Amino acid sequence: MTKTNNQIEALSKIAQAITSELYLDDILRLIVTVTAQTLGSKICSLMLLDEKRQELVIRATQSISESYNKKPPLKVGEGIAGKAVLEKRPLAVYDVAQEKEYKYKAIATKEGLASLLCVPLMVKGKVIGVINLYASKPHKFTQNEVHMLTAVANQAAMVIENTELMVKSKIIQEELETRKLVEKAKGILMKEQGLPEGEAYRTIQKYSMDSRKSMRQVAEAIVMAQAIKGNK
Repeated sequence: MTKTNNQIEALSKIAQAITSELYLDDILRLIVTVTAQTLGSKICSLMLLDEKRQELVIRATQSISESYNKKPPLKVGEGIAGKAVLEKRPLAVYDVAQEKEYKYKAIATKEGLASLLCVPLMVKGKVIGVINLYASKPHKFTQNEVHMLTAVANQAAMVIENTELMVKSKIIQEELETRKLVEKAKGILMKEQGLPEGEAYRTIQKYSMDSRKSMRQVAEAIVMAQAIKGNK
């Protein structure tokens, strides 16, 4: 099988994982594992950007090296990965040991890492992370390898973005359901205890704080109690 066919097969595997029922962490781990195997990489890692801290943190890697996996986060603009985020473009380093901007030379030497290709993960022009590909010997990355890793980065960015949208959608849905339940429970208290609307709400809120239960749990209990009473 040719190298191009290998790359097509790898991208196909990644595409299948994206549409599967796997959790995000499992998909990202599969992405870096398949990419490392296909491109003959010593270490492949995916780092996500913490927007508040403006730091890149390793989220997935096929590496079993504890020293690499536990290396500190990189600030945006710091090191090769941080520079790739800042400049929004792929960066290649022939030999990290000789590169003054590379941050963790001791770890690279210990793990036998030589060349690095770093590609940003982009969503609608915004960088959300990077994917790093290391070779164990000094290597000049080809245009084909850059294109391959860019395609992988695009797929990874898409699955991360879709997952975040799903989580946000779920949170919004839960908030709406909670609001409806609280409104229903408030109506029950107003009718049964003759409480004004504001006082009915504060009663639910106080019980929530005193019992250390969420407003939703308290509202559900009131609605359920009313339903049981109505069935008697």
